[in-house]
Amino acid sequence: MDLHRNGTNGSCSSPCGPLTDYYIPDYILKPDAGQIIPDNAPCCPVVVFINSRSGGQLGSSLIKTYRELLNEAQVFDLSEEAPDKVLHRLYCNLEKLKSNGDPLAIQIQKSLRLIVAGGDGTASWLLGVVSDLKLSHPPPVATVPLGTGNNLPFSFGWGKKNPATDQAAVKSFLAQVKGAREMNIDSWHIIMRMRIPQDGPCDPIAPLDLPHSLHAFHRVSDCDSLNVEGYHTFRGGFWNYFSMGMDAQVSYEFHSERKRNPEKFKNQLTNQGTYAKLGLKQGWFAASITHPSSRNIAQLAKVKIMKRPGGQWKELMIPRSIRSIICLNLPSFSGGFNPWGTPSTRKVQGRDLTAPYVDDGLIEVVGFRDAWHGLVLLAPNGHGTRLAQAHRIRFEFHKGAAEHTFMRIDGEPWKQPLPKEDDTVVVEISHLRQVAMLANDPCKSKSVNDPSSPSCHSHDDDDSNSLEDEDEWEDGRKKFGAAATFKIPDEVEIAHLS
Repeated sequence: MDLHRNGTNGSCSSPCGPLTDYYIPDYILKPDAGQIIPDNAPCCPVVVFINSRSGGQLGSSLIKTYRELLNEAQVFDLSEEAPDKVLHRLYCNLEKLKSNGDPLAIQIQKSLRLIVAGGDGTASWLLGVVSDLKLSHPPPVATVPLGTGNNLPFSFGWGKKNPATDQAAVKSFLAQVKGAREMNIDSWHIIMRMRIPQDGPCDPIAPLDLPHSLHAFHRVSDCDSLNVEGYHTFRGGFWNYFSMGMDAQVSYEFHSERKRNPEKFKNQLTNQGTYAKLGLKQGWFAASITHPSSRNIAQLAKVKIMKRPGGQWKELMIPRSIRSIICLNLPSFSGGFNPWGTPSTRKVQGRDLTAPYVDDGLIEVVGFRDAWHGLVLLAPNGHGTRLAQAHRIRFEFHKGAAEHTFMRIDGEPWKQPLPKEDDTVVVEISHLRQVAMLANDPCKSKSVNDPSSPSCHSHDDDDSNSLEDEDEWEDGRKKFGAAATFKIPDEVEIAHLS
């Protein structure tokens, strides 16, 4: 097979075949394929995962274009094959080829990059699988904005508008992936524990209604050290945010409406308009009138934080008017807004706050009272009520406040039942490890090790938009859950993978 027959980069303007800079031959991808080694190794081999159900018809169109330009076997439709099975098969085959002295396998494993096209939940699904592989050099991930909010792509310079799907656009994106830089970001582990009810199912949501990002949630087995008699424990992970309250409720209604009438949600602009209408319909612009205070965060839960690793748990006092709380890892929420902003010098010194770095082991905790409060993000230096920065945070829910609340992880919401008896539902978030993303310029995310990253404002302009002065399960942090489906065959040496 002559891989060089159709050009060597992503710059050709007319329809062409496989692009050799990114092309992976069959025998690398398929263990039973015949070994045909190309003349030169690809400088930027990619494996592409696309959610064909995202972006209306855009997902299916992207799959078609990528398969025209690359090896069809390196482009996967996530509605047909899960990423954990794909990467399991690929890395096991790479290890076998490397043990046989195959130089191409060594080069591809060293320079492999992943592309995922879908919403934030789809991207988080892939990041969870990559994290569970626990490779010495995990492949970095580039994200194609194919959802509604697209906070993950926007945070790393890939934009937030749904892309074009023609060959020229895909080649341009591949060229950007080749030139992108790697950037580590924090991974956050989440555990939820709830008492087994006297009757009825105990799952937070029916299995058929699980959103994408909760695919990483798996009930802890009876033999797991996290298992406590009389309780069920769930766990998973996220990379952008966990939120609870009014924003999650609007998101839940949006996703429910989209499931009922998928034909109405084919366009990103239409989807965003529907989002806004649901916020109005639910009364979040007049929340003090339309929503009982019993659903405010301070009435729903006791919140505790641990500022630094190995520190003490301290109770976090939440203003009684806060109806939405966001635990934020990246500087993009709700379609590109930064709820934390950059604290002024006075806030840095007085409250020990910093800019929102994506790799500092801290998560930013922000609150909002209602939709009007959220509009402050439109103003220069606008931000929500900064509550804390923490290495770990715990929510404890008790009987009496409400029957349920709404939660959301990386764009995917669910309706969470709250205790009916004298028991407690606990949600705990803790820093786990890091994963590698691919960053394109301009990149909103900042590293704590980047000297150009702002540490604070030298002035107090952001105070004018602030309303802040108003009224362990260690073993469970070892994996996100997808590892349960990642089984290394006996014939593969585990040391080679880790």
